[in-house]
Amino acid sequence: MGTYLNSGNSGFWTIRNGIYVDKTGLIAFMNRTLNTVDKLTCVSRPRRFGKSFAAKMLCAYYDKSCDSRKLFEGLHISGTDSYEKYLNKFDVIYLDITWFLARARNGGKTIVEDIQNCVIEELRQAYPMYVKENENFLPDALLAVASGSGNKFIIIIDEWDALFREEKGDAALQEQYIWLLRALFKGGQITDTIFAGAYMTGILPVKKYGTQSALTDCREYTMTDPLMLAEYVGFTEPEVRALCEEYQADFSEMKRWYDGYSFPDLQSVYNPNSVISAIKYRRFKTYWAESESYEPLTDYIGMNKDGLKDAIIDMLGGNRVEIITRRFQNDMTILKSKDDVLTLLVHLGYLAYDVSTNEAYIPNQEIADEFQNAIDQASLR
Repeated sequence: MGTYLNSGNSGFWTIRNGIYVDKTGLIAFMNRTLNTVDKLTCVSRPRRFGKSFAAKMLCAYYDKSCDSRKLFEGLHISGTDSYEKYLNKFDVIYLDITWFLARARNGGKTIVEDIQNCVIEELRQAYPMYVKENENFLPDALLAVASGSGNKFIIIIDEWDALFREEKGDAALQEQYIWLLRALFKGGQITDTIFAGAYMTGILPVKKYGTQSALTDCREYTMTDPLMLAEYVGFTEPEVRALCEEYQADFSEMKRWYDGYSFPDLQSVYNPNSVISAIKYRRFKTYWAESESYEPLTDYIGMNKDGLKDAIIDMLGGNRVEIITRRFQNDMTILKSKDDVLTLLVHLGYLAYDVSTNEAYIPNQEIADEFQNAIDQASLR
């Protein structure tokens, strides 16, 4: 096993050893996309909405260096037709972009080079007959291995957009990173030869240039339109009811505090981290601030673009605000209007969005408390 190539299943074992909700239906979805035109999947979710959990689950299922059968026994995926076909059958590349940022030299300036060098070195160790000693371009190394061995890869990129969040002002570095992703995922024969599938997670959808996504061949599932992946955004109401019964928690309080996100075919979606925390600590309160400071929220409210602060106060009173989401550039620094800021807050999880009415609203008590904290803090400035 390696760090980036075939990293094993220990991450998912750790998850299974805690309070666990079966979300392996996502694997069945991914299996249906493998080796099709829909094989490049990009999922954007707020912090603490299970992005890394899903990534570790997929690694455990596909990674051919380990035996994960016991991990998935009795779970939804084990009863599907595709379970045996793909279980531990692939070379899996796992990239946690926040890890690369933490270890990068020169404050992140070398991250694109570091990603390529780290993966190429492990590819060279696993496939010395195919990877040239002086190779430094990851797509070429992957193509050489896939063409020579006939083995396709699954690539899983966790927090793919961390570089855009942490290096907001470095346009040249962002462009270098996007060009690497484009080289990997442009589509056509090279991508088809290298990858059976890809799964990318992030907080924001893929950045737009004008009206076009930077990665046009990726299929995106977002907080404004998760499509058929809505049930994997968070916990569904039946899942939360089952948890409350098992751990003797008050379901009505759980709903008041952590429900409120809704989608066309799924009207109640709960913040998964907060539900688990409430069960663990036997206390209903805001767990949001433990994973996300409210200072950025204060900054966004302080912009007060087009009466933004008034709109938020209106939502705190239980009302909804119509927004236009299509103009948002999926960028935390390009915020030209109230609609852009409110759309960003939807992607960050501070607001819920009703796609049928194009309205944003505050989903629950936990988030209402965060907005109140932010407004109180802004008034002291």
